[in-house]
Amino acid sequence: MSRPDDHHRKREGARTPEPPGDHPIFVIQKHDATTLHYDFRLEVDGVLKSWAVPKGPSTDPKEKRLAVPTEDHPLDYADFEGVIPEGRYGAGTVMVWDRGTYRNLTRKGGQEVPVTEALGLGHVSVWLEGEKVRGGYALTRFRTGKSEAWLLVKMDDAEAKPGRDLVATEPRSVVSGRTIEEIAAEGF
Repeated sequence: MSRPDDHHRKREGARTPEPPGDHPIFVIQKHDATTLHYDFRLEVDGVLKSWAVPKGPSTDPKEKRLAVPTEDHPLDYADFEGVIPEGRYGAGTVMVWDRGTYRNLTRKGGQEVPVTEALGLGHVSVWLEGEKVRGGYALTRFRTGKSEAWLLVKMDDAEAKPGRDLVATEPRSVVSGRTIEEIAAEGF
């Protein structure tokens, strides 16, 4: 009979995602608002910490992607897919481009640094178990103040795929199978 820790050990880096269980969620929403971008969101302390990533995530460790912090969102927003009406904050079409769970990889002196603390310090590393995006990613703040900005970078691990453009090759929603254009045309 296997023990629960055997279950997790056997799946370390596996190709199948773990059930939600004890890992927090992440979601990447493709958002056609003022400009087309991808909202990268991590569940932290009961909310979705969020960054707008203009070019979307990369699978190439050599590519650094700008990530501009946005306001926290409620957890139930992770499932939102549809059209936000004109005149409302974030007006435009939203699609759930990817979703899954993540594990905190942030360490200092051999000890895990909680995600909230790591974000406050300006650097967090996570392992994503998504339907499209998998592996290690790091968010690092490089500018503070009114124009705070971060970089989202794929770690060099077995899930790294230089030359692969997920944004171009995986245009459909992981929830509905629709493209952002189809969601916009249908209005929900």
